[in-house]
Amino acid sequence: MSSVNKKEIEKFSKMANEWWDPKGKFKPLHKFNPIRIKYIRDNIVSNFKLNDISKPLKKIDILDIGCGGGLLSEPMYRLGANVTGIDASIKNIKIAKLHSKKNKLNIKYIHASPEKLKIKKKFDVILNMEIVEHVENLDFFLECCSKLLKKNGLMFVATINKTLKSYIFAIVGAEYVLRWLPIGTHEWEKFVKPQELKKIQKKNNLVLNKLDGMNFNMIKDEWKMSKDTSVNYIAKFVKI
Repeated sequence: MSSVNKKEIEKFSKMANEWWDPKGKFKPLHKFNPIRIKYIRDNIVSNFKLNDISKPLKKIDILDIGCGGGLLSEPMYRLGANVTGIDASIKNIKIAKLHSKKNKLNIKYIHASPEKLKIKKKFDVILNMEIVEHVENLDFFLECCSKLLKKNGLMFVATINKTLKSYIFAIVGAEYVLRWLPIGTHEWEKFVKPQELKKIQKKNNLVLNKLDGMNFNMIKDEWKMSKDTSVNYIAKFVKI
């Protein structure tokens, strides 16, 4: 069994050279990266009761799954974490390695999917950010991810809810009207409802600890955390 959707990998591999262009095809990720970073950092700090101000995530082992070009791996490393980034696209990994080397960052990047990751260690934190809507078999993917997480560890999952509003905003609006994303980036059928995610994670001994929405303010041209989870949302799970 595989969690890799070859069609999705090909799609993102074609755009790999644009990962670090804030005005390119990954512009939306660059736009909401700051609130993702803050959310992840604050939740890790409070969960593990960390108190190092200069390197708040010091000694925390993070696995960034579907790391792309390293947009989240790099900030996590700069915050003090030991970071391993994996991606099923070899082109994404090459871009991530090149960018981290240029910036003298010691991040371990591996070309792999969770089920193919040959590593003995388990992680304190797993990041599944904007990835679950692109995998082949969600149940299998999350099961493999959970095996890589330590007991009492955290898994963050950011994705898009399966609602009429998400179809209008995330596909019609973002792809066809505003042209934020290339047409075909998302498939509504692959969006995931929070309750579905919660049900799958429960089978893997992962309990939902926090659920928040992420909304875009058109006037301010910025993303913010919200109670509205009808389009973009981020869930924090704890392994019991």
